[in-house]
Amino acid sequence: MIRVALADDQAVVRMGLRVLIERENDLELVGEAADGKAALEIVRRARPDVLLLDIRMPGMDGLDTLRAIAADPDLRTTRVVVVTTFELDRYVFESLQAGASGFLLKDSAPDELVHAVRVVASGEALLSPSVTRRVIGMFGQHLTADGVTPLAGLDQLTPREREMVAWVATGRSNEEIAKELVISPDTVRTHVSRAMVKLHARDRAQLVVFAIRAGLSIP
Repeated sequence: MIRVALADDQAVVRMGLRVLIERENDLELVGEAADGKAALEIVRRARPDVLLLDIRMPGMDGLDTLRAIAADPDLRTTRVVVVTTFELDRYVFESLQAGASGFLLKDSAPDELVHAVRVVASGEALLSPSVTRRVIGMFGQHLTADGVTPLAGLDQLTPREREMVAWVATGRSNEEIAKELVISPDTVRTHVSRAMVKLHARDRAQLVVFAIRAGLSIP
């Protein structure tokens, strides 16, 4: 059973998400909140597997809530999906840097929302190639305008692992990367997993952020 919590200041949005979650046999709603402070309290009390989090909320907003969750070692098992109104919301990249495992549009189809919860609960990141490219386009140049940023752990990666991290930043899955490089998905998975361990990344979303900040690009 996947335990889910949700936070949004709009009652109608919470109602819609609640209905979607409660109709699925493998999902359980363990709490809902109308602001960030209440959301953080729910996460600390109920320890959900996934938190669906709005960014623009009164008082403690979604970003501050996300940072508080990421900073607490006891809450590392809770994955956060940012639910946003606009695909190019300026908070998207900040959310990924703060530890979000991905993001969704509020007008996504019901099946996409449910699928997102399952994907993130399994430890994967929720970043489509098109959205990832846009995020990189918007923020990559800004972050690397003064040159490549020295990052802890980069020198620990093998050349192949650096390449895999760069490929992950394109938003492609292990299977898609394997097809591009004509290698097996298991080989890709192994290199990506080793890179995550060395970089202390919780999921693929954090690898995307690392690749952008380090200026990594595919050959």
